[in-house]
Amino acid sequence: MSDFSQYLWVFIVGGAICVIGQLLLSYTKLTSARILVIFVTAGVVLTALGLYRPLVELAGAGATVPLTGFGYSLAKGVKEAVRQSGLLGAFTGGTMATAGGIAAAVFFGYIISIIFTPKTKK
Repeated sequence: MSDFSQYLWVFIVGGAICVIGQLLLSYTKLTSARILVIFVTAGVVLTALGLYRPLVELAGAGATVPLTGFGYSLAKGVKEAVRQSGLLGAFTGGTMATAGGIAAAVFFGYIISIIFTPKTKK
């Protein structure tokens, strides 16, 4: 696959995921927090069904950077930890696989909360 076609797939898949999120924000009364949970859960479910990995192989960062990619990383981490550690891996694998992302989200969320004033959706 050429560089251009790879970039094109990244843009198409990542853009499609963002369009879905924007449609949910614009046409439903779902809060952004609920949409976040829907996207992460969708990533886990699609990974469990074996549907998300081919998307990651096709689109790379277009599939792993959005929130569904976080769900993919959680499910992948749990699967690997269960294979290595048994049942205990079901509780630790997701956190171990996504520790960097979790730490960044907490840090940057804290910084943003200091800078801006949050508002609720009407």
